[in-house]
Amino acid sequence: MEDCPTVTPRLPDALSPLRERNFAWYYAARLASMVATLMVSVALAFAVLDISDSASALGLVLAAHTIPMVVFLLFGGVVSDRWDRALIMRVSAVLSAATQGTVAYLVISGVAELWMVIALEVLNGMVSAMNFPAMAGLVPQLVPRDRLQQANVLLSLSRGGLAVVGPTLAAVIVVSFGAGWALAVDALAWLLAAALLTKVRIPPRARDRAVEASMLTELREGWTVFRGHTWLWVVVVAFAVLNFIHAGAWYTLGPVLAKDTIGERGWGLVLSAASVGLLVMTLVLMRVRLRRPLLTGMLGCAAFAVPLLTLGVNPAVVPLVCGAFVAGMGLELFSLGWNLAMQENIDENMLSRAYSYDALGSFVAMPIGQIVYGPLGDSFGYRSVLVVSGVVYALVALSALASRSVRQLPRAPLTETVGA
Repeated sequence: MEDCPTVTPRLPDALSPLRERNFAWYYAARLASMVATLMVSVALAFAVLDISDSASALGLVLAAHTIPMVVFLLFGGVVSDRWDRALIMRVSAVLSAATQGTVAYLVISGVAELWMVIALEVLNGMVSAMNFPAMAGLVPQLVPRDRLQQANVLLSLSRGGLAVVGPTLAAVIVVSFGAGWALAVDALAWLLAAALLTKVRIPPRARDRAVEASMLTELREGWTVFRGHTWLWVVVVAFAVLNFIHAGAWYTLGPVLAKDTIGERGWGLVLSAASVGLLVMTLVLMRVRLRRPLLTGMLGCAAFAVPLLTLGVNPAVVPLVCGAFVAGMGLELFSLGWNLAMQENIDENMLSRAYSYDALGSFVAMPIGQIVYGPLGDSFGYRSVLVVSGVVYALVALSALASRSVRQLPRAPLTETVGA
């Protein structure tokens, strides 16, 4: 069948991007930053719950990070398309270390109050708005186009491998030493990422017009690219809803329900199971070339409804671990498919802006979910809200496939190369 994946001939080909010096250092830096991200997802949640045992309070903290990130994403995309993306990532890593390290100090010293954490997460969200477009747009500058799948799979492999132990390790640190110490490890990991990024050296990018073009002009150019690709805006619209549910149901109600049922360690195991699923799928994708990246990706994305429904119907460790494993496999399919669609079909000089418009649309409803899901759970019951959310999640993910441009988007020819 035309839409079936094809098998690549040799496993060593999957490791070939590491022969590129710049990608190897970037890869090492991403390992460190992934450790930081994985630690904070558990540590921050339980740090907030120690301050105020409330889903609404946790939602406010999560929204405090997300709202400024969304607001400044377009600015971050323009900056990343204008200047050295590796430099932007270095500065962002140092600032992330500073903000998370301050939260760690406040929590460890016992003086943390909710408003302090919210204020620091606002700053951290602004930093993330700079880091994300630069990080996403840098990969095509580091490897040839015919190695983009291998490069993205390697990044997913490291994320999956670390995420197998990361959430559980964070939960163990939280239980054994306290959430503040897990946040301290997060800050140290960001500092390591900044140091490793100093080794990334890339030549200046060729640009079609002077850097002095106004920011408004460059934003309009990014918008033209965004609305000119139907598959791009259709998937982003779908993800506005999917991320609203993901942020509200899974990351806001999830830890609160878990604390009263399976406990912090159980929740860490569930998050780690999702990462095992991601890792297993990554190993498959090291040998299999996707032919229809968005068709496969959206089908995989729908699998996240499984742990949502399980959490609502039967919040026990074993079924949740199984459901999270399935979801992790599906989300990895989408992650790879989406990055390939973006990196192979969007001009490299416009890529960070395209990613920033993608992130803006995809993330814009996340803070709303983080804020409203707590009151929704209090009013209608956490488990009932999770069941409804799981059903809606599956329906929205599958509805994107009604667009032929999503179903039929092919891969770029293997013979094309990227000029760095």
